[in-house]
Amino acid sequence: MATSLRTELNRYSPGGKLPSSRVLVERFRVSPVTVSRAIAQLAAEGLVVTRPGSGAFRAQPRTDASPPGDTSWQEISLSGDGGPEVVPRTVDASGVLVTLVAPPPGVIELNGGYLHPSLQPERALAAALARAGRRPGAWGRPPTDGLTELRAWFAREIGPALTAADVLITAGGQSALATALRALAPPGAPVLVESPTYPGMLAAARATGLRPVPVPVDADGVRPELLAAAFRATGARVFVCQPLFQNPTGAVLAPDRRGEVVRIAREAGAFVVEDDFARRLVHDDAGPLPAPLAAEDPDGVVVHVCSLTKITSPSLRVGALAARGPVLERLRALQVVDSFFVPRPLQEAALELVGSPAWGHHLRSVSTELKNRRTAMTVALRLELPDFSLPYIPAGGGSLWLRLPDAATSADEAALVSAALRAGVAIAPGRPYYCAEPPSAQLRLSFAAVAGAGEIAEGVRRLRAACDKLFAAPGTHHLSSGHD
Repeated sequence: MATSLRTELNRYSPGGKLPSSRVLVERFRVSPVTVSRAIAQLAAEGLVVTRPGSGAFRAQPRTDASPPGDTSWQEISLSGDGGPEVVPRTVDASGVLVTLVAPPPGVIELNGGYLHPSLQPERALAAALARAGRRPGAWGRPPTDGLTELRAWFAREIGPALTAADVLITAGGQSALATALRALAPPGAPVLVESPTYPGMLAAARATGLRPVPVPVDADGVRPELLAAAFRATGARVFVCQPLFQNPTGAVLAPDRRGEVVRIAREAGAFVVEDDFARRLVHDDAGPLPAPLAAEDPDGVVVHVCSLTKITSPSLRVGALAARGPVLERLRALQVVDSFFVPRPLQEAALELVGSPAWGHHLRSVSTELKNRRTAMTVALRLELPDFSLPYIPAGGGSLWLRLPDAATSADEAALVSAALRAGVAIAPGRPYYCAEPPSAQLRLSFAAVAGAGEIAEGVRRLRAACDKLFAAPGTHHLSSGHD
């Protein structure tokens, strides 16, 4: 039926409304389920747009793609396999396990890395998986690059300059990051990273034998002058960054720095790995979002990583790697060697989900809930722990980056994490977010992984109680909690 509807689309002008589901059921003599699946298929292909309560409409045509850029520079960068002396690979998952392992019963999870089950689209996922299981060939072998329709959907989400041919489907964002690091730098090479940054990326880099080199960030993202200096000092060929709602700070790369970062990397003959993990975790007071760096990069400097996992469920491990030029073949080869392909039922379910009316409703609901929970945690922290600093209040993501009072040390940070757990709240220490010595004692507190504002308030109250007990003990200096 999708094929028949596809051929009929030329009858409608862009923005024109398609016949109702009832009319289509009668015309094609099929069930409402078949009609729904056909519309979802066309929506996933970008041919129609569905609006809950209004129906389906022909999508606006895409503008002509910009002319291809010059990716020949990549041949030089990709040939740099001699490199410096190889360093030992270290496999340390401790910084990642903090956000993956469920806390003991009764402990409030302020260290989680995923949406609380109440925020996950469980009903929509169940319905999508059921529909996907009935698709012809759903349990067969998929293309190694991923389903064409899903690759095309990710390409449209990233930007108009990309097509399905530029995208590989991956088993989530972590897998994509690990593949990109292995593809772009030989063992022993330096890799520039934001400081602080995501511990899972640092772990993947070290497991590959790479040497992370920190480049400080501020409230406007990575500092371009320090990035340029780091490229000159190290000869690195890779910079990994999170330009949107950076983890853990929540910073957004400033408009005047976006082009500068790509230009600096291009002049160094280097790649920028853009981890766009939080785009769908935007809060509803954020305003318009900047496009991904990859959307404005004709020369293939940017290797883009994104995923559906964070906005849906830890178990919907479906993500994408997007790249242009010779590097794409290297990424493709590593992907095949590592995992063959992403299971087809997961890909089919992802297609069903993003093509359904429930998808837009879920995104809007999460956007509102995350803003409310961020506000609740900010208010609770300022009330209970006023001496703890919140350098930046993000408009996206699911956590806050909290700095302990100036007198606190790294030992205080570690002690507070343990004391908080005894008090019934799990928090993430700041140390794993740095690949060098951290400038101060810090914590990462998640507001996305808890049940709601009440649990946030109770979790912060338990954290204050842990502070009061720990730092009032004999032999420790006192960190004020704001309550005498």
